Amino acid sequence: MTTAVFIAVITAALLHASWNALVKGGADKRLNMAGVVIGHVWLALPLLFFVPAPDPASYPYLLAGTVLHFGYQSFLLASYRIGDLTQVYPIARGSAPLLVAVISVGFLGVVLSGVELLAILLIVTGIISIALVRGADGLRNRNAAGLALVTGCFIAGYSLVDGMGARIAGTALGFYTWLGLANAVIFALFMAATTPQVLRDLVGKGRMVFLVGGSASFAAYSLVIWSFTQAPIALVTALRETSIIFALFIGVGFMGERLSLAKVFSTMLTLLGVIALRFSRS
Repeated sequence: MTTAVFIAVITAALLHASWNALVKGGADKRLNMAGVVIGHVWLALPLLFFVPAPDPASYPYLLAGTVLHFGYQSFLLASYRIGDLTQVYPIARGSAPLLVAVISVGFLGVVLSGVELLAILLIVTGIISIALVRGADGLRNRNAAGLALVTGCFIAGYSLVDGMGARIAGTALGFYTWLGLANAVIFALFMAATTPQVLRDLVGKGRMVFLVGGSASFAAYSLVIWSFTQAPIALVTALRETSIIFALFIGVGFMGERLSLAKVFSTMLTLLGVIALRFSRS
């Protein structure tokens, strides 16, 4: 993995953990999620005039990606309503790279070296073990864990679809600009049909999440989409999910969640995987 791709994905991981903490930490999680998703519009809409349009051959991927992103956001929101950030986030993000790696190698003909597979395994083990140690805190929540696992399946699905779609589109930023706008419109329509007050609150209470969270989310996944076109999707997905390390620091430092030796060990496993992945391919 080249230095440019590595830095891009690590930056995306930090931005991703930040907007997830915004959603989880706020009193109204539906409002915060709506702010993040619909907040893509104010960046994506002007970009339409500056980025190339995606190749029409990528349109089926745009449609599938829109559906998968909406499913991901819906299940993530449901998970956060009943679960803790340091339980939900590791399961959702940790299961995804394992699924992507299995599908990539088993069905898409992607060839990964032994070091790359070991790196993915270390990252996945480190991430998921952070969630498992929640039982020691008396905070295990099976319902939240189940929803988080379904969320992970959606993450794996949209990662593969978006990565292949961006390559076919011929423009990573153009592809995600269209996808981000479509996702924002679908989510806004869903909010209008279920909780219209959320859309009204975006102007006032949700303004900060709309601007900051939406920007962080759009920038983070734009970097990831570009990285998908530069390196194997399985490797990018695994590295992106090291956002759990940033989420752990945010949860402990700003949200009052407890840190244990088990979590430190889990973090070290993840970091070993990151180091192996960084030097596995140039």
